[in-house]
Amino acid sequence: MEYSTGLILIAIMQYMLFTAQVGMARGKYGVVAPSTTGHETFERFYRVQMNTLEQLIVYIPGMVAFGLFVSAVWVVIPGALFIIGRQIYAYAYVNNPSKRTLGMVIGFLSNVTLIAGSFAGVVMHIL
Repeated sequence: MEYSTGLILIAIMQYMLFTAQVGMARGKYGVVAPSTTGHETFERFYRVQMNTLEQLIVYIPGMVAFGLFVSAVWVVIPGALFIIGRQIYAYAYVNNPSKRTLGMVIGFLSNVTLIAGSFAGVVMHIL
């Protein structure tokens, strides 16, 4: 469980970085809270943060279940790929949203692997 816990913490730190970037973009582009719209670049930072939050809802339980029911070592592959995919997604989305697909696909497939693998592991454990 050390690997999955460590990767979950890294993913949360990455999310915290995205949150800080939203705060900095608010000041830079003059988007006063509680507004979530205004300058296009601010909105891109905000969407990265919100989309990452949406993906973490799948990632975190997927990491725990995969680590418990499939492999506490092999969880590193989809777990690390998710974080890498989120970073690629964030960079691309802020700079040119039409180029975000690679990062989105890497993160999505990582989550699919975690959930499908976990489901299979739970079923095998029950049987």
